[in-house]
Amino acid sequence: MNRPVALAALTLGLAFLQGCGGKSSLPDTAGVGSSPTLPKPDAALIPVIRIAPARGWPAGQTPQAAAGLAVTRFAADLDHPRWLYVLPNGDVLVAETNAPAGRENRSGIRGWVMNKVMTRAGATVPSADRITLLRDADGDGTAEVREVVLENLHSPFGMALVGNTLYVANTDALLRFAYEPGATRIQDTGTRVADLPGGEINHHWTKNVIASSDGSRLYVTSGSNSNAAERGMEVEEHRAAILEVDPATGATRLFASGLRNPNGLAWHPHSGELWTAVNERDEIGNDLVPDYITSVKDGGFYGWPYSYYGQNVDERVEPPRPDLVAKAIPPDYAVGAHVAALGLTFVRSDALGANYRDGAFVGLHGSWNRNPPSGYKVIFVPFSGGKPNGAPQDVLTGFLDSAGDALGRPVGVAIDHKGALLVADDVGNVIWRVTSTAPSTASPQP
Repeated sequence: MNRPVALAALTLGLAFLQGCGGKSSLPDTAGVGSSPTLPKPDAALIPVIRIAPARGWPAGQTPQAAAGLAVTRFAADLDHPRWLYVLPNGDVLVAETNAPAGRENRSGIRGWVMNKVMTRAGATVPSADRITLLRDADGDGTAEVREVVLENLHSPFGMALVGNTLYVANTDALLRFAYEPGATRIQDTGTRVADLPGGEINHHWTKNVIASSDGSRLYVTSGSNSNAAERGMEVEEHRAAILEVDPATGATRLFASGLRNPNGLAWHPHSGELWTAVNERDEIGNDLVPDYITSVKDGGFYGWPYSYYGQNVDERVEPPRPDLVAKAIPPDYAVGAHVAALGLTFVRSDALGANYRDGAFVGLHGSWNRNPPSGYKVIFVPFSGGKPNGAPQDVLTGFLDSAGDALGRPVGVAIDHKGALLVADDVGNVIWRVTSTAPSTASPQP
């Protein structure tokens, strides 16, 4: 296809696709909370496409923080920063990363258009394959030290420090490295702890990792290799799941399954429960299925691909599995359809003010297949007694401009050693830092 014809086809194709599927018939608030509204499925031959072209932030412009909060740049000019990890000394590790080259080579006209869609959304930049250390040595809220800790990785994402061992989840393997506290470079070449699902398709490539409190077990997220099992279940081994890994032996087992694309992982600071943020399935309407955060039970099954949001059967999936549907556990809390819930972290102090004393921050990367767009912000979900309680609150907004372009897209979230909220923005290439505008006398809890 020559270039003028290709451009014309792309323009027509995107215009056609963005016009398909109609608009949402429900307000955004319908798809959130402990009991979200679930309309009838609307399976269309061509899914809704509503792209927010990646633009980046104009000079001097920032997202908008909620009342009582302020936002500043902790670090800028990064290369697709996706995930964050705060070390005990306050240093911040950031995974500068993206999907591995050649992942899921989409074919045909639909595949060609989808590749162009992802490119416009800023999702196809080459992966830097490195982890960078950011240090705010003078305590002014801006990192003045930036050093590459590890490089030549393979689409790294999650990180976890246990003692003097740093675990890194590449897209296809869990690695460990000897780490000296305070070091700005890791000399260790690394040891493979366990293989993780990868391969030629690798539809959901991100792998996150979190350690148990005693470090004896590691928990790794593994997203599905399809939207709704259209490639067959034989390519879904150890996918749509959270895996438990013994770091001493590499032995791996399914901890929980039926989670289409889990990303964020966090231990609730009081109950000790493991929580995750999950992206649900596409192509059955603007308002299905809500993404969610949920506590995770050992051995629990959460529906994918046979059912969604508990025991709501997905009629597209063949053959059906009523036996598994009957076991499907409903999630704890919906955060909206197609919002792409990724980052998840719990509050451990009142450093951000009384409104943010008990609950979870969630990074919503933003939709590409909903009209109108959803997500593109960071929210706070209030908790009480270890469970979500109340409506979500917008914390950081303004990632979409008035033309519908994406100035940024929030991904990973973390609490720094002073209790401020850090947000990785992989389109703006910035780490944002959110603080309270009121002085606080509280100290972050360990």
